[in-house]
This record gives sequence, structure tokens and C-alpha cells, in this order.
Amino acid sequence: MKIFLAGATGAIGKRLTPLLLEAGHEVVGTTRSAGKAESLRAAGIEPAVVDVFDAPALSRALSQAHADIVIHQLTDLPPGLDPSRMVEGARRNARVRMEGTRNLVSAMLHTGVHRLIAQSIAWMYAPGNEPYAEGDPLDLEAEGTRATSVAGVAALERATLSSPPIEGVVLRYGRLYGPGTGADIAGEAPSLHVDAAARAAVLAIDKAHPGIYNVAEPSRYLSTEKARIVLGFDASYRLPAAIRK
Repeated sequence: MKIFLAGATGAIGKRLTPLLLEAGHEVVGTTRSAGKAESLRAAGIEPAVVDVFDAPALSRALSQAHADIVIHQLTDLPPGLDPSRMVEGARRNARVRMEGTRNLVSAMLHTGVHRLIAQSIAWMYAPGNEPYAEGDPLDLEAEGTRATSVAGVAALERATLSSPPIEGVVLRYGRLYGPGTGADIAGEAPSLHVDAAARAAVLAIDKAHPGIYNVAEPSRYLSTEKARIVLGFDASYRLPAAIRK
């Protein structure tokens, strides 16, 4: 299949690219930086230099890609998740989830791409009984920075799941650790190694039914049974040494 990977130079995007290529997919990967285009070519994918906030340019890029599926791995967070910059980072990231996802969906509707796999997060549930499952409500009554994040998540998921004829799949990832994430080891639950996150996106291409999937390591906080049963997700997955970049 031809995959349009939005966010190809991010932490998950970098680990996802070799998995997609190994599975036999062709990949067009986006970056906002012309300087990163050559690194994408070197990784074996076709670069598309485009800003997700430029809706006309994004629609042109998707049209030129002739993609079968869009995988949305876009984020805008400070390097290393620097706590001193997280308030502004949360605002930028929410904008990506709101406006960026809206532009991606609009481009898909315009170009006729009917399958979207989108990155969300798994720790935005409203307080309640643990473990949280996909049908439990989001924390829409949150305040402060958490409220900003919840609003972004809700908008992303709504656009992904409620834009027919697009078949939307939402992967609610745990807190990432591993290469490129700023964290070497698992932290607060729900946690997830970046390689396992990338693997879940590949599994979703062929196995996911439209809907939401919690994707994280086992914990008391979160139920990941749906991802294990439907996707065959295994949180212990790591990229084979032969395909690591």
C-alpha cells in the first residue's frame, strides 16, 4: 500500500518508517523542514515538505502522493518534554490535534483517501474506576494544562472517527519512552516503548476495525485487551536490530 505518514521525522515516525518499508509499503513522509527531506530520502521514503496548518498545500501534497492510507503521527512538543516549556508545548500540541487533524481530514475527503490511523494519548480519562477502557469518558471537566490537552485529544478523535466515508482508527498511546522520546525507561503508567507504538500503527493497517484502541504496557490504570485481541498488539515488541536506523 501507499502510506502518507504525517509526522515522519518525529519519535514514532522514525521508528515506524523501517517497519512500513519492511512490510512492503511505499511511504510518503511529511516534514516542515526542507533540511530534513534528504534524511527521509536516505531512509527510503519520499519526502513531502509541508506544514499541516497550510491546508491547500497539505491537500496538494496528499493528492500528489496517491496514498491509500494516512497515518497521523504529528505532535509539537518541546525537546525532552522540558517541564519549563510544557504549558506552551501543550497549546501547540493541541493546535496540531485540532487544526492539523481537521486539515488532514479535509485533504482526505478532497482526495478520496478513506482510511486514517491517528495518534492519541491514553491518560486523558475522567476520574473513575480503573482500569480504564476505550468506552470510558474523557476528562472534559479538567482544568489548566490538562484541559488544553483533553480538548486537543477530543477534537482529534472526533474528526478521525466522525468524518464519513473515512474509516478512522485512534491509537491511544501510553507515555512514550525509548529512542527520541527524551526518556530512556518507563515512567508513570500508562507507559509505552516507542517501538511498540510504531508496531501498533503497522498492525492497525490490516487488522484494526474503525474505533479506539488503548495501546500501552500492562498496568492497573488501563485495559489494553482490545488491542491485544484485535490487533495482536504486544507491548514487549522492539525493532529488530537489522532494520534499526
